[in-house]
Amino acid sequence: MTPRDASDDRWSDLDRPPLNSASLRRGLVREGGLYRDVEVVRGTGSTNSDLVALAVAGKAQEGAVLVAEEQTAGRGRLDRQWTAPPRSGLFFSVLLRPAEVPVARWGWLPLLTGVAVATGLSRAAGVDTALKWPNDLLVTVGGEERKAGGILAERAGEDSVVVGVGINVTLREDELPVPQAGSLALAGAATTDRDPLLRAVLRSLEEWYGRWRAAGGDPVASGLQETYAAGCATLGRVVRAELPGDRSIVGEAVAVDGDGRLVLATEDGVQEPVGAGDIVHLRPA
Repeated sequence: MTPRDASDDRWSDLDRPPLNSASLRRGLVREGGLYRDVEVVRGTGSTNSDLVALAVAGKAQEGAVLVAEEQTAGRGRLDRQWTAPPRSGLFFSVLLRPAEVPVARWGWLPLLTGVAVATGLSRAAGVDTALKWPNDLLVTVGGEERKAGGILAERAGEDSVVVGVGINVTLREDELPVPQAGSLALAGAATTDRDPLLRAVLRSLEEWYGRWRAAGGDPVASGLQETYAAGCATLGRVVRAELPGDRSIVGEAVAVDGDGRLVLATEDGVQEPVGAGDIVHLRPA
């Protein structure tokens, strides 16, 4: 008998069963709903890159969902690599075309996705999650805050945005890419079955996106700004914002403004909004 590489066996890890495209479609695609198709692929470089390419080529509709059992070139913010063992997490992207919303408000989409993910996981997994601005998903493992997920939004042509989500679900301690990482399993999730978790997150995204779009992208009228602030672990903390051009600011994170920017109150008494950059939590709230 010829030896078979375990990586070729979809059931090589019985704690990590594969997702089923047909089942997910039946549960998520409905008349009048956001989702048009849900495709699960065994592996790809990046679901975001793939879906952006399809959107630009006119081969994908709004509400297309691409899920990968494994990403070999997944990207986080600032082009950081995101890798994990096959079927150990949820790695997916969704194509959105918010035609009713002014482009100036599209910057809320990654924050909206963060709220949707945190809400969906709370419902389905019973895990307390928090958001680190702009969109890391934090869980508590052994009393310590750890990153268990991230979100990346990318423009796809003039009229589309692809939001990508990566969530560590069953990642074990010895599989963590860095000691500061975490997973739903390590945080004591009530379930690590990825099928109901994915459904809950996508339904939550559909709900929040519909609410935001109906409000013309207004973060106040849709309730998005208030909900994001309530779940943001960065607010109330002293942080360092590492900005483009090797510049940094230290201050207390006091608000998320109407444009989704993090407002820092510095020691000089200045309130400075930060629209892009890496945030380091220096002290607990």
